[in-house]
Amino acid sequence: MKATNAGFCQVFVVFALHIMLLASCAQQSNDEPTAADVISARVQALSSNAMEGRETGTPGEANASAWIDSVFQTQGLIPRGDKGSLQAFQYKPHPPMQMHGHGDSASMGMALVQEINGNNVLYALPEKSNRWGIVGAHYDHLGYGDENSLFRGEPEIHNGADDNASGVAGMLALSERFAEKNNPKSMLFAAFSGEEKGLWGSNQFCKTPTIPLDSVDYMINFDMIGRLRGDTLAVYGTGTSPRWMELLETCNEEGFVFVPSESGVGPSDHTSFYLQDIPVLHFFTGQHPDYHKPSDTADKINNDGILRIVNFVERLINLLNAQEEWVFTATKDQDEESTPSFKVTLGVIPDYLFSGEGMRIDGVSENRPAALAGLIRGDIVTQIDTVNVTDMMSYMKALSLFQPGNESKVTVERGGQLEQVTVLWD
Repeated sequence: MKATNAGFCQVFVVFALHIMLLASCAQQSNDEPTAADVISARVQALSSNAMEGRETGTPGEANASAWIDSVFQTQGLIPRGDKGSLQAFQYKPHPPMQMHGHGDSASMGMALVQEINGNNVLYALPEKSNRWGIVGAHYDHLGYGDENSLFRGEPEIHNGADDNASGVAGMLALSERFAEKNNPKSMLFAAFSGEEKGLWGSNQFCKTPTIPLDSVDYMINFDMIGRLRGDTLAVYGTGTSPRWMELLETCNEEGFVFVPSESGVGPSDHTSFYLQDIPVLHFFTGQHPDYHKPSDTADKINNDGILRIVNFVERLINLLNAQEEWVFTATKDQDEESTPSFKVTLGVIPDYLFSGEGMRIDGVSENRPAALAGLIRGDIVTQIDTVNVTDMMSYMKALSLFQPGNESKVTVERGGQLEQVTVLWD
């Protein structure tokens, strides 16, 4: 891996921090670090300021990929990238279309937009068969706040502890465990970059795979598994194989309450594999007010929760690897025709783990319609004007009826009581 001397120094400092954190845990307990201690140390290392938010194409991403590479190496895994463990990809983002009557300014803008270079980090267990399983997690984040940031202050490091140092820590825990097993199936562990930009890294892998995709039986994705609340765990992709739900329940010694979603298409890297006809599962512990903000920090991570998920998925993979193959089924995905398009939003983060009737608010953005109308986290939207809101789809259909500048009466359930507010859409 090529890197600057400064980059190597940063990685050395973070790796030393990792060791010091583990030593501190061991000293406090007068024993070896627990599995949760190791997860905590890895989340802290990957979401430290030395990684500068891990934005794709930046020195922070290079520091993070070097650190992940070093952890995989200590586990004795085998590099499976294009060059060593790395798989490079290049993208040139599209600039916004601006027409001023002097030619195609979008085309001229493209010439000014610099190509972004990123790297996936890929490691495999020694090959045991011609059938493969993949466990993946994206390691990139928003740097100092890119176009996806929900923070409205001056540029500040977005450490991304939950999104997605938590998922990488979970994946590294699994790679460590399976490195010590006699596995009947070959396994690839993939740390993807470019997910926040549009699944760039996982798309690149599926276009130029370093293992034969027609030999892959499953792909398991961890993205934001660091905020487990109670026993509720979201699992996406349950319809991509006819036996997923049966297997999930068989392995559920942890007592999880699953919130399943059948679709193989969603805003994370499992989508790239589903589109290659590979059965997928994506694990997720829910949105929160710190999503895509500098406040997504390691002190808020439920490390024991990550460990519960790792224990559960380890059992699941053990059973998967005992199968000769795992059957794929296509799902009824919400395409452009069935998903309403809309020009307005409330400016809220929905609670995707909510299984009741309505749309529960899990976060409110400042100075947006919901905040200005007095809506708060925990409110459950039940009606917008004359449209009853029973779930996310009916909520989006309601939004499609309005234009910026319109006013609506929004009914919410708060503390068991119904309240109505006036919302000015922007």
